[in-house]
Amino acid sequence: MESPLSRDFLRRLPKAELHLHLEGTVSPETLVELSGRHDGEPLSLTEAQAIYRYTDFTGFLMAFKAVTERLRTPEDFELITYRMLEKLSQQGVVHAEVYVSVGVIYYWKRVEFEPLFEGMERGRERAEKDFGITAYWIFDAVRHFGSEEAARVFRKAAEMRLQHPSIVGIGIGGDERRTGAEPFRELYAEAREAGLRLTAHAGETVGPEGIWGAINIGAERIGHGLTAIQDPELMDVLAERQIPIEICISSNVRTGCCVQLSDHPVKSYFDSGLMITLNSDDPAMFESDLEDEYLIAQADFEFTDEHLRELAANSIEASFLPPGRKIALLQQIEQLA
Repeated sequence: MESPLSRDFLRRLPKAELHLHLEGTVSPETLVELSGRHDGEPLSLTEAQAIYRYTDFTGFLMAFKAVTERLRTPEDFELITYRMLEKLSQQGVVHAEVYVSVGVIYYWKRVEFEPLFEGMERGRERAEKDFGITAYWIFDAVRHFGSEEAARVFRKAAEMRLQHPSIVGIGIGGDERRTGAEPFRELYAEAREAGLRLTAHAGETVGPEGIWGAINIGAERIGHGLTAIQDPELMDVLAERQIPIEICISSNVRTGCCVQLSDHPVKSYFDSGLMITLNSDDPAMFESDLEDEYLIAQADFEFTDEHLRELAANSIEASFLPPGRKIALLQQIEQLA
């Protein structure tokens, strides 16, 4: 059960959000605002809320598409970036590493990305000034669009990083059921050579083989990793190497990747010594923010306040922050009463 002090403790506990999609932070209310800017017949709030109701992973992808359709201008991206970081700061988040679906913008929309990114940067810089929260960007390619499109995304990240150090890494999202990690091996090596950090969604909608594939192409962090529990050898490797697993409890349940909450392996991973972090993935679409994820871990999986402190420390250690800032934040976590 949640202790009376847990919510207050959580809001004072410095932590990082490491698996968060910018587009998935857009609330129905903000979607209505965006629709008013761009749609001939703007969505009502009821219509917007209906978009966020789905029963499986495919339905979630369609909801995500409906949101991205209405993100068209630099001002749109500035708005959603600022609101995302404002809400995170209210939960005690001091740093976020945020996926942006550059693959969708490039492949599907076929629009110039740089002006949209300038809007994101304005939102990030304003939020850092107003709330003290920092953010890095991870350029996400859509795996089922193929390696050629991923190459465009990763090379754009390497190119833009020269002027924008807030661009820290790359990843592959999208539908694992349609392609594994192996086609991206050479692109990951190229990205590493360019100084980018490597992440990959893996083991969300397919079995442990998806996680093995991500590890084998050099992913430094694994997004979801839900099915590692099915492979004892993989569990041993993840524990031994301390490869961070970005756990997204509510996301896995809402998309149907995990049949029911009680089946989620988060506590088994923790007890087995895996380096796990808690994350919200697409909070507006899953009706759960990062604070809620910590409280779910406590209420449903018997994590104590000290366990939550350890998870917050994991989030800092697993981040791509420079060592000096990591040490300072870890000291703050340790000293928090």
